[in-house]
Amino acid sequence: MKEPVVAYIMSRFPKITETFVLYEILAMREQGVRVEIFPLLRERQPVSHPEAEALVREAHYQPFLSWKILRANAQFLLRRPRRYLGALLSCLRAAWGSWNYWGGTLAIFPQVALHARRMEELGVGHVHAHFVNHPATAALIVRRLTGIPFSFTAHGADLHCETRMLPLKMRECAWALTVSDYNLEFLVRECGEALRPKITVHRCGVDLREFQPRPPHRNDGPVRLLCVGSLEEVKGHRTLIEACRLLTERGLDWRCDLVGDGPLRAELGEAIESAGLAGRMRLLGTQPRPRVRELLQQADVAVLPSVLTAEGKREGIPVALMEALACRVPVVSSRLSGIPELVVHEETGLLAEPRDGRGLAEQLARLAASPELRQRLGEAGRRLVGLQFDLEKNARRLAQRFSAQSRAGRPEVGAGEALQAATESTV
Repeated sequence: MKEPVVAYIMSRFPKITETFVLYEILAMREQGVRVEIFPLLRERQPVSHPEAEALVREAHYQPFLSWKILRANAQFLLRRPRRYLGALLSCLRAAWGSWNYWGGTLAIFPQVALHARRMEELGVGHVHAHFVNHPATAALIVRRLTGIPFSFTAHGADLHCETRMLPLKMRECAWALTVSDYNLEFLVRECGEALRPKITVHRCGVDLREFQPRPPHRNDGPVRLLCVGSLEEVKGHRTLIEACRLLTERGLDWRCDLVGDGPLRAELGEAIESAGLAGRMRLLGTQPRPRVRELLQQADVAVLPSVLTAEGKREGIPVALMEALACRVPVVSSRLSGIPELVVHEETGLLAEPRDGRGLAEQLARLAASPELRQRLGEAGRRLVGLQFDLEKNARRLAQRFSAQSRAGRPEVGAGEALQAATESTV
């Protein structure tokens, strides 16, 4: 049987903070799945992971509007008018009440029509969207225009900040993936118990061949802390700065490197200065994966004190924590969202309450004082990552699912038009 052809849709590509998308695509290809990449936007950034370069050259980038896009929309309108108009009107109706979703749907619809035509030309048998917001909307539009079935992976903020259109996407997708049990229960609460069988927890993974256990460390010298995450509120850097200030008050000798960039860089730099920590805490900016791996090999503790924002933004399960545990680096994080499914308190890491600087300092101090505890938690963390968060194993299971979908095929055009007609009657 020929290899399945799967189209991946994401908002931006390649986005350095979304390594899980890049490496899942590469892992899918290792499993014999032909993946075609359809980003909604081309991400331009000063630093990227080296593996992304080849994929950028082949990705199907398109602007929001062009003569080619207008021609594709005209062809759908002339050849499949009921499908085209029904897709547009029903998606806009479902998005009504949210400018983010309504405006976003209107903005991407013309581009997605061209993507849909190209997918048909390439023989795509299934569409998978990373993130349940605009990428899953795009996958839904492709489904309405062509009949190609779709699925999505729901992560964190894409799921929790706004649930507009979520029930529609759940009803129409072939199946849905999400990264945590916490998210699965959220989906069921929002969309109904009847849709539970459609949802599977599928962990993001880490390449255990790349992230190997660090060599034994000497126990003298400052405790080396590492925080990897974009510089935005949800990552909780202000809580970390407060915790580090308290560690200094306790007389502990420590150093902390912050890897990442983002809108809060200037503010966090000022906060570090104000706390008197400039000599101990460094902002290293965005780093490619080889450098992150190198920093993990040098670290004693990885820390990521994630928080819930006023807008409802929260983490799924941060890949940065998986990478640390894969290197047997013990971690401290927040008791929030799906994080405790990876960082099991006192077993594979330590947890503090979100925004609790004193509690975070207490957990960091415990690890600083006990090399034995660091070793025990790091070893247990590596075992858990190997069992549940191994990229290769998880990619194999997903590839099997794509292959099964490919064998099942998609509805015939007539069946798809009947489904569309039934949908249009409610618009």
